[in-house]
Amino acid sequence: MIKVTEAAVAQIKKMMEEEEKKDLALRVGVKGGGCSGLSYGMGFETEIAEDDITFEQNGINVVVDKESEGILKGLVIDYKQNMMGGGFTIDNPNAIASCGCGSSFRTATNTGTPEEC
Repeated sequence: MIKVTEAAVAQIKKMMEEEEKKDLALRVGVKGGGCSGLSYGMGFETEIAEDDITFEQNGINVVVDKESEGILKGLVIDYKQNMMGGGFTIDNPNAIASCGCGSSFRTATNTGTPEEC
C-alpha cells in the first residue's frame, strides 16, 4: 500500500528513539485543507482503531485510517538530505495537482476543501 524508503525508515527510527516511548507506529493520513484541498499528515501513535489498516514496512509499523486508504495507495515516503538540511518527501501517484509549496494536493476523485495559502 505505502512504501517507506530505507532513508525514510532510518530517519523515522531515529525520531522514534527520541520519543522514548514503546510500541510507536507511524500514522499516515489525509485531511482536508491546504491550497489544493487535501493535506498529508504523519505522526507517531500508540493507539490503533479497530478499522485502521496496519502493516509493517522495513521494521516500522505503519497505520492508515480507512478513509485515507484509497488516496494513499501507492504512496512513497522518502527522506532527502541536502546542504539546507533534510526532510521527508511524498510521491503520490493518485495526486493530479498540488500546490506550489508541495504540501497539499488533490486527486481525481477527492478534491477536499481548498484554503488560501
